[in-house]
Amino acid sequence: MHRRHFLMSTAVMAGNAAIRGLQSPNDTVRVGVAGLGGRGGSHMSAWSNMKNVEIVAVCDVDESHIGNKVQGLESKGLRKPQVYTDFRQLLENKDIDVVSIATPNHWHTLQTIWACQAGKDVYVEKPCSHNVFESQQIVAAARKYNRIVQQGSQSRSSPALREGVERMRNGEFGEIYMARGLCYKWRDTIGRTPEEPVPPGVDYDLWLGPAPKRPFTKNRFHYNWHWFWDTGNGDLGNQGIHEVDKARWGLGVTHPTKVTAIGGKFMFDDDQETPNTISAAYEFDVDGKKKMMTFEVRHWISPHEAGIQEGKPGNTIGNQFYGANGYVVFDNYNKFYSFLGKDQKPGPTATARDEHWLNFMNAVRSRKREELNAEIEEGALSCNLVHLANISYRLGRTIHWDAKKLECIGDEEANKMLTRAYRKPFVVPEKV
Repeated sequence: MHRRHFLMSTAVMAGNAAIRGLQSPNDTVRVGVAGLGGRGGSHMSAWSNMKNVEIVAVCDVDESHIGNKVQGLESKGLRKPQVYTDFRQLLENKDIDVVSIATPNHWHTLQTIWACQAGKDVYVEKPCSHNVFESQQIVAAARKYNRIVQQGSQSRSSPALREGVERMRNGEFGEIYMARGLCYKWRDTIGRTPEEPVPPGVDYDLWLGPAPKRPFTKNRFHYNWHWFWDTGNGDLGNQGIHEVDKARWGLGVTHPTKVTAIGGKFMFDDDQETPNTISAAYEFDVDGKKKMMTFEVRHWISPHEAGIQEGKPGNTIGNQFYGANGYVVFDNYNKFYSFLGKDQKPGPTATARDEHWLNFMNAVRSRKREELNAEIEEGALSCNLVHLANISYRLGRTIHWDAKKLECIGDEEANKMLTRAYRKPFVVPEKV
């Protein structure tokens, strides 16, 4: 690897950050996709099937991920994209307007900041940050470089769920005083895997990036990285962040005043560090009135509550909102239904698929970030709820949050966990 890529600094990146519109003919948005694993495949499919959008580059540290994805484009009669291993080299490609990030959690913020500095708009997977400090820095970069940045919270673009939120805002169910998020997803044991040589075709140093240097094991690599604190945020920050975001959105809140979480790793003796079962509670102050939100992650056998995903064994993923005159249920991504009054008569309901990818591309063209349904600041606020709950769980005590200072009140140990030690040169900057 060329030394100059390791030494790429904020100043060098910023030199490419001229604020610009689309440079390509026919209003075509040219995309570079980073991370070609399972979720990266969804990115590739979305952009390659969209009119006037072209995938011109792809990037992955694992060569085994690249071939099938590139062949998939060519089988559609599309042009073969440029292929990169180092994300920083991809950013030097001036033909790229948008970077689409589907890498592991610990890379999301730094890659987004670099992309903003290079003058690219960004679609970044959830959670957009790995800790609270990163939540601040990713928003700061989007603002400083005036970029269009969206978190991959697809539910925000569901017409059905947007209708449900609007009905709650209009008072149809009375004052909404509590939200409950559910993430009951069947997760089997990951077992134990030994240390072993890095597989051929994998740049493991680049995969680790900001994370501490660890010996290679299969459990710390593809997908199971979710269950290690260095790289993931547990299922609360994996599937759970979708429901955390919807719960906060429907409740109409931003920063909590108090967070507490308990849980553990039950049943399995394996390599997983993060809890497979966790229950978090949040308190909010809205104009002097308290509101409450709870969130549960379970990993094994659970019932379908409030009819959520009834008939689909194994999973119950959704939200419930409780009001003075009824309650509302979000069933996974694209459906809501409701019940009114003490006798719980069926109320309004709707089902409609989301258009999250299109929402992002429309904003890229209009240059109006207010048109984004999951603009990066909204994503960062929801991610903070995940991070604070994980801190509470790990410390075994309640966290009291100061929304103005963005710190835990009177808790030095908790405040140290708002950020991390970054492995050079992959450092999330204090000044973007």
